[in-house]
Amino acid sequence: MMIPNQSFFFIFFLSIIFNTLASPTHQRDALLEFKNEFPFNASDPRAPSEAPLSSWNTSSDHCSWEGVTCNAHSSEVISLFLEYTYLNGSLKANTSLLKLHHLHHLTLYNCDLIGEIPSSLGNLSHLRHLNISDNNFLTVGKIPSSLGNLSRLTVLDLSDNPSLIGESFMVIPDLTSLSYFDISDNHFKSKLPSNMSGLHNLEVFRVNSNSLIGNVPTSLFTIPSLRLVSLSENQLEGPLEFGNTSLASELPYLDLASNNFNGPISESISRFLKLEFIDLSNNSFTGPIPGSMSKLVSLDDLNLSYNKLEGRVPSFLWRMSTLMLSHNSFSSFEELSQAVVNGSDSDPGSNSFQGPVQFDLGSNSFHGSLPRWICKRTSLALLDLSNNHLTGSIPSCLMNCTASLGYIILRNNNLSGFLPDIFTNATKLRSLDVSRNQLSGKLPKSLINCTSMEYLNLKVNKFKDTFPSWLSSLGSLSVLFLGSNAFYGPISSHLGFQSLRVIDLSNNSFNGTLPQDYFVNWREMASVGEKDGFTSSDGIDTFMEHMGGGIYEDSMDMMYKGVDTEFPLILLMFKAIDFSGNKFTGRIPKSIGMLKELRHVNFSRNAFTGSIPSSLANIKNLEALDLSHNKLSGNIPRDLANLSFVSYLDFSHNLLQGPVPRSTQFQRQHCSSFEDNLGLFGLEDICGSVHVPHPTSGDSHQSEEFSSEEAEEALSWKAAAIAFGPGVFCGLVIGYIFFTSHKQTHKVHGKARLNHPGGIIIVS
Repeated sequence: MMIPNQSFFFIFFLSIIFNTLASPTHQRDALLEFKNEFPFNASDPRAPSEAPLSSWNTSSDHCSWEGVTCNAHSSEVISLFLEYTYLNGSLKANTSLLKLHHLHHLTLYNCDLIGEIPSSLGNLSHLRHLNISDNNFLTVGKIPSSLGNLSRLTVLDLSDNPSLIGESFMVIPDLTSLSYFDISDNHFKSKLPSNMSGLHNLEVFRVNSNSLIGNVPTSLFTIPSLRLVSLSENQLEGPLEFGNTSLASELPYLDLASNNFNGPISESISRFLKLEFIDLSNNSFTGPIPGSMSKLVSLDDLNLSYNKLEGRVPSFLWRMSTLMLSHNSFSSFEELSQAVVNGSDSDPGSNSFQGPVQFDLGSNSFHGSLPRWICKRTSLALLDLSNNHLTGSIPSCLMNCTASLGYIILRNNNLSGFLPDIFTNATKLRSLDVSRNQLSGKLPKSLINCTSMEYLNLKVNKFKDTFPSWLSSLGSLSVLFLGSNAFYGPISSHLGFQSLRVIDLSNNSFNGTLPQDYFVNWREMASVGEKDGFTSSDGIDTFMEHMGGGIYEDSMDMMYKGVDTEFPLILLMFKAIDFSGNKFTGRIPKSIGMLKELRHVNFSRNAFTGSIPSSLANIKNLEALDLSHNKLSGNIPRDLANLSFVSYLDFSHNLLQGPVPRSTQFQRQHCSSFEDNLGLFGLEDICGSVHVPHPTSGDSHQSEEFSSEEAEEALSWKAAAIAFGPGVFCGLVIGYIFFTSHKQTHKVHGKARLNHPGGIIIVS
């Protein structure tokens, strides 16, 4: 029998042992061991200037260390939150974190972790929050099934680990306390669990940007606690059913974009009465928009673009702040009800939704006139009705919207009449595209008020006016297309277009001479641009505009390297001049050589005379030069051989003479690029055997001198061509289509025969 004093000392002794095992020193040592699992390599170029976790040392209380939170009474570590910490190593299977038995929260976000996710993490039985996203974990097969042991886990975030592949959902059914699940931006390829109804606490389900396959289980949408579902950018398929349940749904956000869903949009989508955002774009949904969606009175942002939907667009959609219906087969707009006209709650002109309004209805089959109800959306920021079959005039009532409009995109319709004078208050208008219509008359002078204008495309219409030199006062104007209209007269501009990157005046009736200093003030084309920015086209400088979370990009089409080419974006470094197909006379201005960042120059099909300006050789990034069909004389400047990026040259149908410069770039050209120039010689490497009158002795001496000087350059530029390729745009234009109306090809003894003013060219 133990006496009272002995009992007291025994209990005291046990308490000492317990406190020692769970002492702050024990917790501190575990953290220091964890730190030492990741030795700092200062020589690594990715390493920060200071070693990570430098505050973790024995001179201070571990509860004050970076990212560490302790229980206020016991000093036990309950939370470890590390983000942007350069650990640069793998979590060991026996990591010292396992000694932190009371750890509730573990975040190792963007810590450069590699290797596999250790299954031993499933032993942290008190863990409620696990975030190891934005690392480089590698898992081939499955997420460790031991994570299913974490019965208290409410947050599991494994997103942005691009080396995670295999199956991903084996642990899900066991985590019944889970409220937040995120495995987005990985490479998981598996099916969703067939039954998800047991996840009755789930609020956020983000599995987008993987390679998930199969159907979406109806049970997912029966979870009443859901707040966000994002399944976009996978390979999910089949018709989509949302199920029936008596439980009220609180779901406001549904993103199913970029999958392989098909069939009609289910009428049962209307049971999610709290929906504010729906994105079903880039699928294969068919049929009309279900009328039951009119019950979704909170819906403000709807994207159904890039599907196979058809029929009328119901009028209840005009209350949206963002409506994206492009690239479908919609044919008409449902007429607004009398209640709407009288101003009910569903009036598209009501102010129930704040912020900019965006309507993208492009690339459908709409016909008839522009709907007048558009004019009621006084906060309209984007209007895109391009690539449809709309007729009639542009309504002048759009003036009600121009104070807020940033984009008006009406290209490729059959609109006629004048461009209305509606731009007096259009100070926010950044992009106006009415190209490829039947518009006529003069340009409205109110365009001068568009002080934010960067992109103006009036191409392929019937405008008949003098050159709008007054547009040079728009300091932000970067892209100007006036091509294929009936503009006429000289194009003098005292100020110049200081911000222009791209100008297309082709196929008009502009005439007169251009002063030699004409391009002196075109400063943007002379300055180096942002190499990877955009104006709006996938090739050199795109203006990407963010409006209420949306991005809209300009596009363009122009003759490039002899081919009519469409650019879906306009890269900021793409700078181009196209004055072709007009009636310009006199000499090409020498000041063109000041525009050193030009990529494309086209002065073809005019009546320019005199010599080719040698200053063109200053445009070191030039990729395409077309001077054909003029009356240019003299030699081709030999310094043009030094243009290492040029891949398209056309000097045909001029009065040029003398030797053709020798370089890899010239030798790559088609023979037709030099035809109909009686005095040119030195084409053997380009056209094969050339039979032309022998040059005079003076010309022979000049040619011999040119060849000796150029021999070394030709070799050096061959090497440069191998390094640089045919130019920055080689990937945008796959090949050329050369067509010359004066060229005739015959067969002569199995060889191609080309009529040439200077003789017969035989090409082996």
